[in-house]
Amino acid sequence: MSNKIKGIGASNGIAVAKVYILDEQPIVIPTTKAKDVQSELDLINSSINKAKKDLESLQAIAKEKLGEEKAAIFEAHASILQDPAMAEEFVALIKEQNYNASRAIDEVAKKYIEMFGAMEDVYFRERAADIKDVTERLIRYVLKMPVLDLASINDEVIIVAEDLTPSQTAQLNPNYVKGFACNVGGRTSHAAIMARSLEIPAVLGLKTILSSVKENDILAIDGSTGEVELNPSDKLVWEKKAKKFAQEKVELEQFKNKKTITKDGFDKFILEGNIGSPKDVAAVIENGGEGVGLFRSEFLYMDNDHFPTEEEQFEAYKQVVVDMNGKMTVIRTLDIGGDKKLSYFEFPEEMNPFLGYRAIRFTMDRKDIFKDQIRALLRASAFGPVGIMFPMIATIDEFVGAKKFTLACKAELEKEGVKVGSDLQIGMMVEIPAAAINAENFAKHADFFSVGTNDLIQYSMAADRMSENVTYLYQPFNPSILRLLKMTIDGAHKHGKWAGMCGEMAGEPEAVPLLMGLGLDAYSMSATSITKARSIMAKLTLSETQELAKKAIECETSSEVLELVNQLMSTK
Repeated sequence: MSNKIKGIGASNGIAVAKVYILDEQPIVIPTTKAKDVQSELDLINSSINKAKKDLESLQAIAKEKLGEEKAAIFEAHASILQDPAMAEEFVALIKEQNYNASRAIDEVAKKYIEMFGAMEDVYFRERAADIKDVTERLIRYVLKMPVLDLASINDEVIIVAEDLTPSQTAQLNPNYVKGFACNVGGRTSHAAIMARSLEIPAVLGLKTILSSVKENDILAIDGSTGEVELNPSDKLVWEKKAKKFAQEKVELEQFKNKKTITKDGFDKFILEGNIGSPKDVAAVIENGGEGVGLFRSEFLYMDNDHFPTEEEQFEAYKQVVVDMNGKMTVIRTLDIGGDKKLSYFEFPEEMNPFLGYRAIRFTMDRKDIFKDQIRALLRASAFGPVGIMFPMIATIDEFVGAKKFTLACKAELEKEGVKVGSDLQIGMMVEIPAAAINAENFAKHADFFSVGTNDLIQYSMAADRMSENVTYLYQPFNPSILRLLKMTIDGAHKHGKWAGMCGEMAGEPEAVPLLMGLGLDAYSMSATSITKARSIMAKLTLSETQELAKKAIECETSSEVLELVNQLMSTK
């Protein structure tokens, strides 16, 4: 193999150090039957207690090194460890099928890992890694196997592994662990999130890195671009990269508390954060986010063993709205179905669930479930500005029906004497091409649009972005996508409404100049991308981005569009 390989840049930074291969003793699950049911159950309980102590200790370490918000990952792990639904399934397999303890845990874990791992939403797909992390720790205790201690590393190294679990990442000491490179993983995995908090460079999704290195090889990694070089021939090149990164880091730090303003003084663009739970708000605020542009409400449903009640949802939504302290919080209503399943609800089998009974199609069919969510959202709006956003809208009738239902719930609450906020907005995701094309008519009814580019691109190109064979068709910069974006933004502006974006594209450095030129108002992204986007906007005038967008829409290919962007940015 070449000594250069490319992966996914998951945590920015440059590192050059010797390789430390993380090689845990593999787990082999015995298939022997349980001789004594009670002793297997006792073994599970004692192992749960040991694992619980580990998680408490890891939480304390993480709290000290990473802060309250990141340490909360281990609260989530503790809730997986003590999940009553999983425990019931362990017990049933041991009692009814005479499984031994480790096999019972493994069987149940596989089911949940497969369920989450098959999901298209990256945020939820990465939760499979959490379940794997927790259950593997539990199995190691059941089988009396050693559990790895990475806190004892006392030499400058880059860890190379198949994958790094959150519990392993939390143990890393940045004074010695200079970076890590893994075969699997992506930017939204907990390991990546924690690496960014520790400011340890990380490159994931390298596929073959583990089989390509040996102990004491030298590895150079660029956590921004995803480039990795084994035994680099020219260390000077990497030293220059590291120096440039350090300068840029200082520059970006200054943008945390600056206003979002272009070089020629335009200050109407808003940079926001995407979140998956109330705990994610801290990172948005810390990085200078001017609102929450996407709160994925699914976490309340998927981290549960029942449909969450109105009260449970209200508390979560209220917490985010209060924490945002007067800044807008846009909350997406339940986007379930397709790849996102619930352990306590059976969706119908469909030939193509992504184009089937999901999101608004499910909630408007099950108004009993939807009503709890809408009432909770309306009640939370009394504590600050809230945008209620419907996903997967295809027709005007669909949006108008969902809006009418929301307003009926509002009238009902007010009749009960319950306060609803005056800053409430009702909007929609634009992720189906039909909605983008008909944006001008939708804007007569919706208060705002938010473009979900991940779905808009895959539906427009008829290409599943999870399919490796057609990834070349996942083209955010294709002129056809830019035209759909222009239709959406122009349609909103014609009726005095604002248009935002909450898909991956909003935080892409190459996309920001184009989106500025197209007139996009609000950009919602992962919290760590906010300062970079703000720094790009500060270097550009509105007129040069408008000129760029005008030329880009006339292009024929993605590569031509990117060439235009690169030409403009090379002069900055």
